[in-house]
Amino acid sequence: MCLSWIIALKLVSPPVLQINKDDVTALQCKVVCLIQNGNFKEALGVINTHTKVLTSDVIAFEKAYCEYRLNRIESALKTIQSASQQTDKLKELYGQVLYRLERYDDCLAAYRDLIRNSQDEYEEERKTNLSAVVAAQSTWEKVVPEDLGLREATYELCYNSACALIGQGKLNEAMKKLQKAEELCRQSLSEDSDVTEEDTEAELAIIHGQMAYIMQLQGRTEDALQLYNQIIKLKPTDVGLLAVIANNIITINKDQNVFDSKKKVKLTNAEGVEHKLSKKQLQAIEFNKALLAMYTNQADQCRKLSASLQSQSPEHLLPVLIQAAQLCREKQHAKAVGLLQDFADQHPANAAEIKLTMAQLKIAQGSVTKACMILRSIEELQHKPGMVSALVTMYSHEEDIDSAIEVFTQAIQWYQQYQPKSAVHLSLIREAANFKLKHGRKKEAISDLEELWKQNPKDVHTLAQLISAYSLVDPEKAKVLSKHLPSSDTMSLKVDVDALENSHGATYVRKKAGKLTGDNQQKEQGQGEVKKKKKKKKGKLPKNYDPKVTPDPERWLPMRERSYYRGRKKGKKKDQVGKGTQGSTTTGSELDASRTASSPPTSPRPGSGAAVSATSNVIPPRHQKPAGAPATKKKQQQKKKKGAKGGW
Repeated sequence: MCLSWIIALKLVSPPVLQINKDDVTALQCKVVCLIQNGNFKEALGVINTHTKVLTSDVIAFEKAYCEYRLNRIESALKTIQSASQQTDKLKELYGQVLYRLERYDDCLAAYRDLIRNSQDEYEEERKTNLSAVVAAQSTWEKVVPEDLGLREATYELCYNSACALIGQGKLNEAMKKLQKAEELCRQSLSEDSDVTEEDTEAELAIIHGQMAYIMQLQGRTEDALQLYNQIIKLKPTDVGLLAVIANNIITINKDQNVFDSKKKVKLTNAEGVEHKLSKKQLQAIEFNKALLAMYTNQADQCRKLSASLQSQSPEHLLPVLIQAAQLCREKQHAKAVGLLQDFADQHPANAAEIKLTMAQLKIAQGSVTKACMILRSIEELQHKPGMVSALVTMYSHEEDIDSAIEVFTQAIQWYQQYQPKSAVHLSLIREAANFKLKHGRKKEAISDLEELWKQNPKDVHTLAQLISAYSLVDPEKAKVLSKHLPSSDTMSLKVDVDALENSHGATYVRKKAGKLTGDNQQKEQGQGEVKKKKKKKKGKLPKNYDPKVTPDPERWLPMRERSYYRGRKKGKKKDQVGKGTQGSTTTGSELDASRTASSPPTSPRPGSGAAVSATSNVIPPRHQKPAGAPATKKKQQQKKKKGAKGGW
């Protein structure tokens, strides 16, 4: 049809439009030609100029299509709905418009109607669009998709099925679907001889991008980052794909590698991105821009972006949390808490998460009691075991036992009213009793244990705890209750005692216990008993050891202290230096070699009593005064003078 209009335009358009400017057929041909050439704005101008002739009944599809391609989605929807007759072409376009408006339920119904009531060569494309709608519902609306029974014979259908699985959190199954989609895509493109390897990689970019996203969700950030960068190097023409990949890289970088994040954020600002992505995708990108501004210390930019996001989504938590985080970075904690409190007052539905953040800020400031007050104001979380545990721990840290017990009491009362026989209720009563016993509240603990025992009289563990508690307060009552304990015969377990005693663990414990018992008995014995001596290791003998030769009895003494030591050969100058303290000199008698053998040693020989008595009055060399030192000094001075005189 379009081809015949183009031929007609070439043959009759100029003369017809010159003769009659309002000729309907000629104007239709002109609009179609402009659409074929991609001049959607000019084609829409022709339609709007001749509204009297080109009515909605005549040219509704062309007008709606031009508006759709110009991203005037709301106008396209109105044009389609105003048409008097809903043709198949309008229904196809209607489904596309609903998808862009993210009205997925209506879109799903429209495509189902098309598939049911049409039979042509475009059936496979309609099924692909239908699977895309299901994937979008699973991803953005968290709707569990129904099985459409579509045969995944094309890579587009496999890809959409993988996206639906990602929305359900089935990441491993989604990865297998994407691998299958990649295989089908390569197989399909290999049949076309005109398709190059670069064209194939460009077509696979969106599949690889989804694979990298799954890796990122699985914590394989290094692999995901590598695959993301490979896709960017290909420079795909899809600005939406580049924006999503750049955003994901920024989330991996976080507050690290900020320079790379600032480069990647430019890809998210490319022209036309806002028409390629969903509202939630665009919102996530804006959130990350605000966080990046905070990490790069652009406080004004961060406040501006977060304020804009808050105006667009007043009930969303993230803009307020980003503003509070920025205030905390500026050390304005009180102002951050006030901002969060105002938001909680204005939006009670989201108050729980905001108050948890406020409590965290108070704890960071050291105001534990105020944090407890904030947590206790969250009514929907007061009875939760996690909240009870946190509050009790915090109150115990502040030594506020009464408040901790009050938290237990309120939670127990809530479960008594709404879930009296639940396991959580019984667990809270037991924990409360243990806490009270630990902090000396014995009577209150006994009351809780009695309540617990009444609910389950066959619980031996609770009865034992109750008897133990009564033994501290009322021993007679404990004796009475102990009669309810089962006899030892009824409590005996069918256990193979011999096998248990011969087990590895029991043998180790028995040996250890016997060793400890033996040590204690040895300590209790009298002093007359001799302890077992430890065996000494046999010492190593020297390499030149000869068992036939008697070892030197003085081998333990330093060489100069041995009786047979004769000194070293000394030079002329060294002969004048003796042993002793630093700076001391020796007398002539000490330098006499003939008297060295009879001079006493500097230290007594081991095992020699005579040597000890002989040296009892001898002053050790280190304690002797340097006798004759002044004389020596005087002689040296005289020699120096004599030499100096000779020099003159």
